[in-house]
Amino acid sequence: MKLFVCQACGNVLYFENRACEHCGRRVAFLPEKETMSAIEADGGAWRIIADKDESRMLCRNAEHDACNWLTDAGDSTGYCRACCHNGTVPNLSDPAQLAGWRELEVAKHRLFYSLIRWKLPLQTRQDNPEHGLIFNFLADDPHSGEKVMTGHDNGLITIALTEADDIERERRRLEMGEPYRTLLGHFRHEVGHYFWDVLVRDGGKLDQCRAVFGDDSADYGEALQRHYAEGPPPDWQQNYVSAYATTHPWEDFAETWAHYLHIVDTLEMAAEFGMEVRPKVDRDGELTARIRFNPYEARDVEALVNAWLPFTFAMNSVNRAMGLRDLYPFILSPAVVGKLGFIHDLVRDAAKAGKP
Repeated sequence: MKLFVCQACGNVLYFENRACEHCGRRVAFLPEKETMSAIEADGGAWRIIADKDESRMLCRNAEHDACNWLTDAGDSTGYCRACCHNGTVPNLSDPAQLAGWRELEVAKHRLFYSLIRWKLPLQTRQDNPEHGLIFNFLADDPHSGEKVMTGHDNGLITIALTEADDIERERRRLEMGEPYRTLLGHFRHEVGHYFWDVLVRDGGKLDQCRAVFGDDSADYGEALQRHYAEGPPPDWQQNYVSAYATTHPWEDFAETWAHYLHIVDTLEMAAEFGMEVRPKVDRDGELTARIRFNPYEARDVEALVNAWLPFTFAMNSVNRAMGLRDLYPFILSPAVVGKLGFIHDLVRDAAKAGKP
């Protein structure tokens, strides 16, 4: 994630800003320019200062304070590049459900920032009725007691609205023994399943992927039951980024995909702040890193990992000083780095193919 600047006054802007905190000018995200822009009312549209004063419409979900993106030129749907992938949304007349949906949209828009930065192939259900990417945000049924499960099915990603409840999400994290559970983490994991379909299965990379992550033809239902009955193997950290990744090759891929997105997006933010890690006691330089590069343009995964490890060591230490859990409570073994390298190459190849 980048930092942005208000074109009207030069003040620093953040991705979720609706207005500049200094001059009060309305601001919005312009996806094709990958930037925030100050905007001015222009009849029923908005004049974009960052794009030669062109006029666009704000996404229809801005009416609900759930989106701060502008639509594409020539758009006829009224929705931005992120919101055009929405299917079912909660009952927006219910203040609690509206508030939860807004939290989900914050995470979803951060996800789409990354997907757009890489120029990954994104189709809606209008583009591809059978496998376009679509999100359903569903609330539990208070009458039947039926619980919504977050998951992916052939391009349809269901996100349980209850995950926006911090207390409930923490309860589930503890119940499932997870060191990390966030809304953004859910989005990154589930979209990993979608891109396994698009880039691996349909992209001619199935054999290469199986050589790294294992045979995905193994029965998924049986693997899931075995995982919840027996748990992960005792030495799982040698080969997997998380305990859940041990369940099945599909989950291993999705978990590794999510962590790759964690690493790239966080390193970009660190680079924007000009962060440098240089411990006085680090005589060998193993915990030293200058994060001055664009991680979206890293040639190999080693460049990312060499910056990531010192950075997370420092941030974990800072969190502990505040009595908080580690920012990144995971171990990147050589085997996991190899899997991250597969994701890195997969994304870079897709990005090259998507460039005009």
